[in-house]
Formats: sequence, structure tokens, C-alpha cells
Amino acid sequence: MRRITILLLLFCFAAMTSIGGGYQVGLHSTRNTGMGLIGTSLTYDASSIFYNPGGVSFIKDKWSLSGGISLIMARVTFQGKDENYQTHLEHLLNTPFYFYAAYKATDNLSIGLAVNTPYGNGLSWGDNWQGRFLIQNLKFQAITVQPTISYKFKNIIGIGVGLVWAYGGVNLNKALPIDYSGGEGQLNIKGNTIGFGFNAGVLIHPVKGFNIGIDYRSKINMDVQNANATFTVPAAVRSQFPDSKVEVSLPLPANLDFGLSYEINEKFMIGINLCYVFWKQYDSLVFNFKTKTASLGRTATAALYQNRLIPRIGAQYKINPAITVRVGGYYDPSPVQSDYLNPQTPSSNEIGLTAGLSVVPFKGFSIDAAFLYLMGTKRDGTYSPENFAGTYYSAFYIPAIGLSYSF
Repeated sequence: MRRITILLLLFCFAAMTSIGGGYQVGLHSTRNTGMGLIGTSLTYDASSIFYNPGGVSFIKDKWSLSGGISLIMARVTFQGKDENYQTHLEHLLNTPFYFYAAYKATDNLSIGLAVNTPYGNGLSWGDNWQGRFLIQNLKFQAITVQPTISYKFKNIIGIGVGLVWAYGGVNLNKALPIDYSGGEGQLNIKGNTIGFGFNAGVLIHPVKGFNIGIDYRSKINMDVQNANATFTVPAAVRSQFPDSKVEVSLPLPANLDFGLSYEINEKFMIGINLCYVFWKQYDSLVFNFKTKTASLGRTATAALYQNRLIPRIGAQYKINPAITVRVGGYYDPSPVQSDYLNPQTPSSNEIGLTAGLSVVPFKGFSIDAAFLYLMGTKRDGTYSPENFAGTYYSAFYIPAIGLSYSF
């Protein structure tokens, strides 16, 4: 039973952070993806609603609309203690998207709305792999909606704040170490929840071409009250594993971003960004079955994630009024300690390399494309609660396409 309860505690948060956790990827603007995710100090379109609400009031056009989608393709390999055993994660189709709309109500006041999918994943290790008692397959997606208001003072300082509403749903399957004539036991978890937070930012424009941005996205507690836990077990132990409702509180950690950008001339711009992720807010997780038996109950387990700082750099160059190219890169250190490494989040220290292109066929309309290669380092570790050890190798390939229109 220890295997069952501890896994359940971990899976919920693992699901919510598969895209934004140990390999946090901010796929919230195709343009920003192309230049290393440095959007905190940039103000060229409505994506500022997410990256820094203080910058929304600096958008020049009356209306700014932006939308896009990314395709996450993963290559993750697990090698067990026995080097003869190796398997590959099947990364199910995952297409995070975004949409922004910003409106300049007055010269100084702007309002906007953002719809994002900052957390989500789909993965399958297969039904019969070595870690099937930890995870077989998992699908999760979280959607956030953020209405925002922004005001600037004398074209020098902009401040903005948005309320964040988050909705998440999850579907997980795993095997149970209960043998009977029909095979091994099975557990399925389905549930959804909502949570609230805020996003606040300041953008300072001290001199022409130079921007300073600071943004804080708050922690969001995703409190699942009535997820469904369905067990497939032999009749002899059915009373110990009844279908049940479950409760768990899941923290999505806060982020503090600081960015600088400078337009060297009309064609060339460069920027840097530092993102501090408050991963220590995920120190443990409590899981509670509403129907309690000798095998099911209330359990807490430690995760002990560590806070991490992500440095980023990016640049863009306007070849001509119709074509802009971008490049960038960043380093994302894993928050997961080696003795808590598990196949739900096979997190490693990762290097992101990005490139992007925008084509403007007519004034105000831009077709944006980007590609992110996320290279993970080799990671040895053990999930100590179950003594499940091995080596993980990972890489992610993420193309993105977007459209922007301002008028």
C-alpha cells in the first residue's frame, strides 16, 4: 500500500509541472520563444499581459491581438540499474496554446485578456515497463485566464496587475502490485480543479530604446476536492481498495522575473532575463482518500524541491520591414533532488536553444514561427520512497507558430 499512496501524492503535482517544472518552458508567445523567453522587458504586442502586465500600457496600437500554438515532442530514455534494460517514454500529443487581446482605452490606460496553457503534458511509459507501479500513462492540461489592467505614468513607468483563474484536469493510470488470474491490479485517477492567483509587473522606460521589467506571478494552490479513484483488483481485496473520492492540495510555485532589453538601433535589439522560481513552495503534499480503509487513508510525503534561478538571453534583428529574425538561449537547472527523481518528472539540468522568424505581409499583421530545442543532461537518480533507481536521458523539440495583428 505504501507504493500506492506515495505515488498518488506525487503524481498530482508531477502532472501539473510536466511542462513548467524541472524543465520549465514558458510557451506563451511565439516571438518570445524565438528569442530565449526574455519577454519581461518587451512591449511589442499583447503577450506582455503574461510576461509583464506593466508593459501593456506601452503598446502603441489601439488594439493588439496575438495567438499561437506549440507542438511538444519529447525523447526521454530510461536505463535501469541493469544496463541491459532500456525503455523510451512515448510523449503523447501536447499542443499548448495562447491568446491575447489588449485594448488602449486612453493614452495611459490599457486593459487586456490572456488565455494560456502554462501547464500540461501527455506521456506513456507503457503497461509493462519496470516502473509500471509508479506510472503507466498520464494526461494533464491546465488553462489559465487572466483579465488585466495597466497604467503608465509620463511614458516612463508602467504598472499592471491581472487576476489569474486556473482550471486543470488529469487522467492517470498505473499498475498495482496485486497479482491475480486477471493480471496485476490497476488504478485510474480522474479529476479536475480550479485555483486563483495574480500577476503583477512594472516596466520602466528610462531612456529611448532601454527597458527594465520586473514581474511577479503568484503561487496558485490547486485544491482537488473530488477526484475519482477507480481500482481494478481481485474480489478478495476489494474491500481494502474501494472506489473513492480523493482530496489533494497542489501548489503551482511563484515566479519572479527581472529583464533588461536595449534597442541598439532601429534594426537590432538584445535582452537578458533572470527568472527565479520558488520551487521550495512544493516541500510536501498531503493526499486524502474520503473512503478510508486499512490500506487507504491520509498520507503526507516530502518532495523537497529547491528554488532555482534561470538565466536567459535573446536578440532580434530586422532584416527589412517585412522580415525579423531572432535567436536566444537559457539554462534551466532542475529543482528535483537526486534521491527524489521519478519517472513522472524525469527532470534534469537543461539548456534551451531557440530561433525565430517573423514575416509581415502587410502593415500590422505578422506571421511568427519559432523552434526551441531543449537539451537535457544525463541524470542518475533514485526515487527513494520506492528505491526505484536508474538513468534518464532527455531532449525536447518544440516548433511553434503564431499570428499577431495590431491596429
